[in-house]
Amino acid sequence: MPQLHAFRGLRYDLGHVGTLSDVVAPPYDVIDPALQTALYQRHPANVIRLILNRPEPNDPHDDARYERAARFLRNWIREGVLSRDPDPAIYVYHQHFAHGGKECTRRGFMARVRLERFGEGNIYPHEETHAAAKADRLKLTLACRANLSQIFGLYPDPDNHAQELLEETIRGVAPWEATDHLGVVHRLWPVTDVKTIADVAAWMGPRPIFVADGHHRYETACNYRDLLAQQRTLPHDDPAHCVLMMCVSMSDPGMLIMPTHRLCRGLPPMTAPQLVERLGDWFAVEVAGRGPGDAASVWSDMEAEASQGTLGLYTAQDQQWVIARITQRGRRRMAEVAADHSSAWQGLGVAILHRLVIDTLLDAPRLPNPRYVHLVDEVVHGLTHGDDDGSEFPLAALVTPATVDHVREISEQGERMPAKSTYFYPKLLSGLVINPLDGD
Repeated sequence: MPQLHAFRGLRYDLGHVGTLSDVVAPPYDVIDPALQTALYQRHPANVIRLILNRPEPNDPHDDARYERAARFLRNWIREGVLSRDPDPAIYVYHQHFAHGGKECTRRGFMARVRLERFGEGNIYPHEETHAAAKADRLKLTLACRANLSQIFGLYPDPDNHAQELLEETIRGVAPWEATDHLGVVHRLWPVTDVKTIADVAAWMGPRPIFVADGHHRYETACNYRDLLAQQRTLPHDDPAHCVLMMCVSMSDPGMLIMPTHRLCRGLPPMTAPQLVERLGDWFAVEVAGRGPGDAASVWSDMEAEASQGTLGLYTAQDQQWVIARITQRGRRRMAEVAADHSSAWQGLGVAILHRLVIDTLLDAPRLPNPRYVHLVDEVVHGLTHGDDDGSEFPLAALVTPATVDHVREISEQGERMPAKSTYFYPKLLSGLVINPLDGD
């Protein structure tokens, strides 16, 4: 069962850095070169220099950036830019954001969570991982000996009991606060009350945790622990047995999963009638609009329908939108071509798109990765302006997002969703608290 522990986190000294907003950053894997440069320029102690240190012209070898990140971390600790909290804490973390014209707050808490290999305990993945990303994060962890960013974990708690225990302790207490580049406000409170920490840990103990974001970093933490265990005996309470995790109730009212739409590459040009012919009677298809700008109305119809079996498809050659709804015959075909997966997996919109439509009906199983976008405006922009090299995206697909129930059901069956099935918004900030792995 998952074991939670308080810890003495490393946090920025605002007397040194001024404002917290200047030194935090989103997760490394959503930072493009332009944002990396902007974060470098924002403050000389921005956490970007740790989580995504950039190569420099005079680097003697490819791994120099990991060593440089470690030097920054050591220097900032020595200079007092970062300091260790005096008492072990669980860190309550709120994210306040606007969505759909409403103000929302997602609540959670950060703690050390004892590592369990996927498939060996009660912590579950929901997406596939890639070796290159894990190798990169392992080099960084070995150099810095710290969790610089938190894993995002979901747990079932219909009444939000664990969170409410913590909320009671922070009422009337001023938080640390930072605003990110998207305007999301992040607030942090350390909770050091021993009884509250023990009560939360006891409540969480029998509950499963589903990794929502940070799969590569979670597996990297396991690899780091195992590597150290090969070199020396690890005491039971060694920090390497744990990973920094943000825990959020699946029932939190601020829970939001955004869609991940696809701008496809590598397909031959086709018109809507040609696409409809390939979809056959596996889908019921209706014409839904013309031109990139009609993406908004197509998506509005799909949102109202909220069906995983409904896809919005755009053919660039004739600039036509269609809405395709999988039929019973289509579901039987999907069950055939995805017989290696459960019915829950087979019913996912992203699975239907990739396994049935692209791999099978369009006979294009080895396409390059599409461009993944989350907002309809990004779909319109991509279709209007083309790919990075100026080429046209021949096909676009609007896909209904998976839900936390999908995450739980598929994860508990030991399966992983297709890549980019979920996009939990907003992203967690790096730099609010760092988990040292070199002792307490």
